[in-house]
Amino acid sequence: MTPEKRQLITDSFARSEILKFYKAELLEVETDFVSIKIPKMELMTRKAGMFNGAMIASLVDVSSGYAAVSHYEKDCYVVTVELKVNYLRPAIGDALVSKSYVIKGGSKISVIRTEIYVMDDEEGSETHVATSLVTMMKIK
Repeated sequence: MTPEKRQLITDSFARSEILKFYKAELLEVETDFVSIKIPKMELMTRKAGMFNGAMIASLVDVSSGYAAVSHYEKDCYVVTVELKVNYLRPAIGDALVSKSYVIKGGSKISVIRTEIYVMDDEEGSETHVATSLVTMMKIK
């Protein structure tokens, strides 16, 4: 990935109002891979203390989109065509972490696998809580 492309993604991430609201952190950006961390906030959880499924799906969507953008050499804009999330276990932890991998990058359509983990700050551990398959379409 060129430094210019990395900067475009980093700048886009920094401009996003929703990512600011979620206090999201861009952990890693490489060609065909993006990782994002979101700390736990009360508005993101269910009464039992686990992250809400909608929060997980939102992170899947954003992370998959940036992974798709990382695949293309030039600046572009992508939209979600299809998003499927399998929730594997209750997401109980201190933060959500996404790891998004482009598994097929085409000229218009990309398929991304995104894994979601919860982090336990005290133990320093990650637990896999959701897996997804997302199709993105390049429109610009």
